[in-house]
Amino acid sequence: MTIRQLTADFVVSPQISVQDIAAIRDAGFKTIICNRPDAEEPGQPSAQSIGEAAAAAGLSFIAIPVASGQAPSSDAIIETQEALNTLPGPIFAYCRSGNRSAQLWGAATQG
Repeated sequence: MTIRQLTADFVVSPQISVQDIAAIRDAGFKTIICNRPDAEEPGQPSAQSIGEAAAAAGLSFIAIPVASGQAPSSDAIIETQEALNTLPGPIFAYCRSGNRSAQLWGAATQG
C-alpha cells in the first residue's frame, strides 16, 4: 500500500483490499473514503466489501465515486466537504491510483 500524505489528517492511496483495513486502523485512521466506482476493472473489491470490513474494524466509511478521466462533479465535491467536516479524522481516501482522491480533496478544500 503506497500512501501519499496531503495533510496531517488526510492521505490518499491506490486501491486497497479488505486485508488492508486492519493496517489502516492500526495506523490511526478513523475514516476511509472510496473515490473509485465499482467494477472499474475486473477483480477490484467493491466499495460495499471495503465498507463492511471498515465498519467491522470500527472505522467510518463513505463511497464518493468519481469516474476516471472526469473532473469531480459538484455533488462529489459537496459530499467530500461534508465528509471532511463531519467524519472523524485522520482520513484515508483511495481510488485506482490515488490521483482522483487527491484532486477531489483539492477541489473540496480550496477557497
